[in-house]
Amino acid sequence: MEKFYAIVEQLNAVVWGPLTIALLVGTGLYLTLRLKFIQIFKLWLSIRIFSGADKRESARGELSHFKALSVALSATIGNGNIAGVATAIALGGPGAVFWMWVTAVVGMATKYASATLALIYREYSPRSGYSGGPMYYIERGLGPRWKPMAQFFAFCTILAAFGTGNMVESNSVADSMEFTFRDLFAYEATPENIILVKLAVGVVYAGLVWAVIVGGIRRIGQIASKVVPFMFIFYVLSALAVIAMHLDAVPRAFALIFHGAFNPVAATGGFAGAGVMAAIQFGVARGVFSNEAGLGTAPIAHASAQTDEPVREGLVAMSGPFIDTLIVCTMTALVILTTGAWESGKTGSELTTYAFNLAVPDLGKAAVTLTLLFFSFSSVIGWSYYGDRSVGYLFGEHAIKRFRHFYALLLPFGAIMHLELVWALCDIANALMAIPNLIAILLLSPLVVKETRRYFSP
Repeated sequence: MEKFYAIVEQLNAVVWGPLTIALLVGTGLYLTLRLKFIQIFKLWLSIRIFSGADKRESARGELSHFKALSVALSATIGNGNIAGVATAIALGGPGAVFWMWVTAVVGMATKYASATLALIYREYSPRSGYSGGPMYYIERGLGPRWKPMAQFFAFCTILAAFGTGNMVESNSVADSMEFTFRDLFAYEATPENIILVKLAVGVVYAGLVWAVIVGGIRRIGQIASKVVPFMFIFYVLSALAVIAMHLDAVPRAFALIFHGAFNPVAATGGFAGAGVMAAIQFGVARGVFSNEAGLGTAPIAHASAQTDEPVREGLVAMSGPFIDTLIVCTMTALVILTTGAWESGKTGSELTTYAFNLAVPDLGKAAVTLTLLFFSFSSVIGWSYYGDRSVGYLFGEHAIKRFRHFYALLLPFGAIMHLELVWALCDIANALMAIPNLIAILLLSPLVVKETRRYFSP
């Protein structure tokens, strides 16, 4: 098993190597230029549309623009915003945050293009509603001979849904809750007790998730449209409170970010130091993991939107990386940098928790734990829909209900398992989703440009 895990890790390093990262960022940069910086000049219009200020919704579709965006964000705003940012800073230095911003900005153009294509090529079934996403625009947009690539994308999405969107999230929640219950009830931390508590958490968690996903996209949209705004506001306000306590350190934090983006950062405190390439590598990689721009998942959610104009939903979708990375991830980074926690030598969610605790002992830990719970729950229900549509595409509508039941039943198993191998396999699945999706977006980009010009023409 150790040899197999080593092989998987080596494969993971290859598929998430410089070529994949260059393809992700390069595609976003190319689309930014072709679409004339649409993510900057039309951002305010995007906000007006999903907020309901610019109402031109259609009867075609299942979710409002806001609910469709909430479902997409439910899967992207997650542990990557807490652990991913911390890991980027711990390994790449403060400059990694700058490259996360760059990834988010160009990723907005990728999200716009992919969601626009998802609406152009979506399909409707009286039994299962609207379906769309890369598997549909690959097959219908590029032609039947590209169907194997569409099937490959859908297969990888199902694998990632079971792993990244299910077992990994369940495991994180079970770990967090077990530590909390141990503090509250002071029971002996024997292996048997730990497994029993985690299993109980997993069973309750599965019941809550099942109650949501069994109702399909409409119920997922209803829950996501309430949970996502709440967790966003709660986390941002918590972070702003910490930043306000260290207001004098904010200028230095931004100076560290901009300086570290182009200059090596010397070792200090528990921080081991980082070069410019490390800042770029970890900033871009964690930025992509955070907002999923280019992976092809968000277009699946946006395909359910109530609109006759693909461009309108593309505009809504492009605000996702802005909210996820440029706001939420920046809050996490500023908390870590202004408190000085980045020099502690810690990494991952431990570093973020430590930073909040430095500002508000105990309450900081509680805030991060509560945030993780909401982030995790929203990610699980969001990813369930991605797997749901992929199963329908590959195996037919009759398989969708069985997938939903199995998806919920898998959560208790994820709660008690060791998931290092699952993490690695899911990382590979994510990269293998991105590659066919980006190829399709690049080949279909002339259509995106044409639709954009048509929509904005006088």
